[in-house]
Amino acid sequence: MVSLRAIYEEDLPRLFEIYASTRAEELALVPDWPEEQKMAFLSQQFLAQHQYYQEFYKGAELQLIVLDEEAIGRLYVHWLYSPQEVRIMDVALLPAYRGRGIGSALIKAVQQKGAEMGKTVTIHVEYNNPALQLYERLGFQKIGEFNSVYYLLEWKPTA
Repeated sequence: MVSLRAIYEEDLPRLFEIYASTRAEELALVPDWPEEQKMAFLSQQFLAQHQYYQEFYKGAELQLIVLDEEAIGRLYVHWLYSPQEVRIMDVALLPAYRGRGIGSALIKAVQQKGAEMGKTVTIHVEYNNPALQLYERLGFQKIGEFNSVYYLLEWKPTA
């Protein structure tokens, strides 16, 4: 059964592994980088993102997605992002667990809780991220674009 739990300092290596798995396709586009350079880049990016989330999203829930006692992903949600909005900051699963309905179930749970709170749910997603199709299937609509790289998607509860 899938569950969520708070992250701890000792989870950083697994969180790094989850993060790195989301960047694998992107880094495959720079084959001339040695593996050490890729790992150094990923480490720097991961730590910067982790620090940013902790500093600028005070009060957000940063959670590990756990299946059979194994950390398989992360779900970061700011329930109090604004009076009208819940922000999914990040949802990521290790490759072996993608396409199995886990992400859909978690996002639907966020939507359900958001609806109970009377709030919309938003998420930023890169325009070429395969998860974009999932979000659209779950009723998210594009409401903004940033740097020609990210879309801001919004889901509104039905009245």
